[in-house]
Amino acid sequence: MKAIIIEDEKPSARRLQRMLKKLDVDVLETLHNVEDAKKWFSEKDHPEVIFLDIQLSDGLSFEIFDGTDINCAIIFTTAYDEYALQAFKLNSIDYLLKPIDDDDLQNAVAKFIRLKETYGSKQSVQLNFEDIKKLLVHPMEREYKKRFTVKVGQHLKMIPTDEICCFFSENKGTYLRTSEGRNYLLETPLEKLEQELPPQSFFRVNRKFYININAIQDIISYSNSRLKIKLHHFSDEEIIVARERVKDFKEWLA
Repeated sequence: MKAIIIEDEKPSARRLQRMLKKLDVDVLETLHNVEDAKKWFSEKDHPEVIFLDIQLSDGLSFEIFDGTDINCAIIFTTAYDEYALQAFKLNSIDYLLKPIDDDDLQNAVAKFIRLKETYGSKQSVQLNFEDIKKLLVHPMEREYKKRFTVKVGQHLKMIPTDEICCFFSENKGTYLRTSEGRNYLLETPLEKLEQELPPQSFFRVNRKFYININAIQDIISYSNSRLKIKLHHFSDEEIIVARERVKDFKEWLA
């Protein structure tokens, strides 16, 4: 399988290339911005699949397709919330939420191979870019949950979202921690919370934790260019910002 990677974070691109090499995927090129990608597609034979980040250093990656006929399959690699991905997930091969998991990547590659065997060497992707852009550029227009309902014994308890310091997964369950320091089990998987939490207040720092910006007590430099977060009312374990998410995390703080 021949592929290219379009990703503006070079450490993330190198990591993805190493992961793909283990899956016998031949990465022809790694590109880091819209302009380089447009130039590359105008001069080179197109690959079978593109691993495509959404937000690049010089704009949204959808601009690459403006005026360029690209007949490649697409696997999105993104840190965007899941609600935005719903707009186009059915039109792409798959999407991978950063930080990318080995099993998720393997499943996406296997899915492409199955589709290739069924439909031919390439699958053309026709995306409604304008609808997607509206969701990505204007996320604040969405309505987000103002409270979560949890079960306490035989009772239901309503917890305002702004009283939650973090959400986390543990032992295949999803929990919220309140500003009172209490944990409550949720029925909603962690991945589904992305479409329910206001992005100005909550950020997914790694595969296990969503944190509330108002609950941050301290931010500490950590090994391998990562960050360690201390939250008010949560001292159960270290919360580490994944290296691939540090740049987005800093932008979120700003």
